[in-house]
Amino acid sequence: MIKKKNVAVIGGGVSGLAAAKAFDERGHRVFGFERSHDFGGVWELSRSYPDVQTQSPKDLYRFTDHPMPDDYPEWPKGPQVHAYLHSYADKHRLARLFQLNTSIVSMDRRADGKPGWTLTIEAAGHERKQDFDFVAICTGQFSDKNIISHPGQDEFVANGGRVMHSSEYTDSTLANGKHVLVLGGSKSATDLAVNAAKNGAKQVTMVYRENVWRMPYFVGGINFKRLLYMRAQEQQFNAWGKSPMQRVVAAAFKPLVWANFRGLETLLKLQLGLKKWNMVPDTPIEKEASCSLPIVTPGLFEGFRAGTIKPIQGTIDHYEPGHAVLTTGDRIPCDLSVLAVGWKLGVPYLPEAEKKKLIDEDGQYRVYRLSVNPDLPDMGFVGFNSSFCTVLGAEMIANWLVRYADGQLAHQPSDTEMRDNIEMMLNWRRKERPAAKVYGGLCSAPFHFKHFDELLADIGARKRKRANPLAEQFSYPNAAAYGTYLASAPQYHAG
Repeated sequence: MIKKKNVAVIGGGVSGLAAAKAFDERGHRVFGFERSHDFGGVWELSRSYPDVQTQSPKDLYRFTDHPMPDDYPEWPKGPQVHAYLHSYADKHRLARLFQLNTSIVSMDRRADGKPGWTLTIEAAGHERKQDFDFVAICTGQFSDKNIISHPGQDEFVANGGRVMHSSEYTDSTLANGKHVLVLGGSKSATDLAVNAAKNGAKQVTMVYRENVWRMPYFVGGINFKRLLYMRAQEQQFNAWGKSPMQRVVAAAFKPLVWANFRGLETLLKLQLGLKKWNMVPDTPIEKEASCSLPIVTPGLFEGFRAGTIKPIQGTIDHYEPGHAVLTTGDRIPCDLSVLAVGWKLGVPYLPEAEKKKLIDEDGQYRVYRLSVNPDLPDMGFVGFNSSFCTVLGAEMIANWLVRYADGQLAHQPSDTEMRDNIEMMLNWRRKERPAAKVYGGLCSAPFHFKHFDELLADIGARKRKRANPLAEQFSYPNAAAYGTYLASAPQYHAG
């Protein structure tokens, strides 16, 4: 019989809900902690900017046992995703496991010498300590705002200007009658630029550092999920851990792969008019594709053509009253500056000595299967395996992690095996595929199938692929099918 554990689940977003369910259904005693007043993580309504919607289609952004409603659009809006997450929590009675408005202050090895961790927990202004046998960190990639400032900002604000992080732009009327500057080139930046232009801004200027490949929802009339989410397409990227024979095959097909990606680039250039806006990237798309590949916000290039949105490659040098001066020398009228500069990745409550075991000097995370570190036992991450299939990825890694914690993986890795794999993956990111270094190396895209294949093999799933080989090779991941794969693995219950 597997011993029942007291398990802390930190975070109540997509990843926290997946982890709470996985550990709870295995019989463990789960204590969930969410610092906000509500579930949802980035989809919690007070953190969502207007018109936010998923980058992934709804049949890819879902749990295995809980499809999104039929009446949801292909790319659901933020409030719909929030409602969906609540319906999942209700379905599995997860609210009973969580304490809201509760933060983790620190996390230390237990003083009594027993395995596990002691968390310092803060709620309603009071702190307490609690011991846990295992800790699942589920705060993901978007927990703490990346706050930056520029010279002259105080004077700019004192003269009536406003500067805010993109997550604070929660009211579309903020743009009405204003000169708006959006700093950043991610999807959140383009979403906000389009929203401001549609809601009465005098002018919107989008200032971004570098040109990147952008993927429209439909490429030449084809839903992009049927282009970039295929196993056949994934196999054309330079994945990790290739055998000598796989490398020989890759070399033989290299000219065809090259032609495939050049064709895709040509289509994107023509469809989006990238040359006209001087937005053609220098890096080939097959080298750049990763979690940072942004989806084109509907209305973005239409705004460029209409003149309501002006793109400028550069960044802010400093502010002056009523203006932002860019590194290009442009002096832009500015009343509202929205900084879509992302989020800080980290585990602030982990002691510095432990962080050094987890994070290398170049910011790369030392994690096996994007979840655990052999030098940090009795803990793991859910949701650090960022991808275009965020919800499915969180559920897959949560099911892997509970079995790892219980010693119930069909292939339970040794410390040596984990260390060797971590070094191999770090070497692959640093030398063979630099694009994989984004988000601290915590990105499985575009290798969704390969990542899931490894997890299923570890778990011991007897079924790992669809019966139809054509569907498996040329269609996107099927969330419901992955539920059956997980169910085909050996089952157990702690008690």
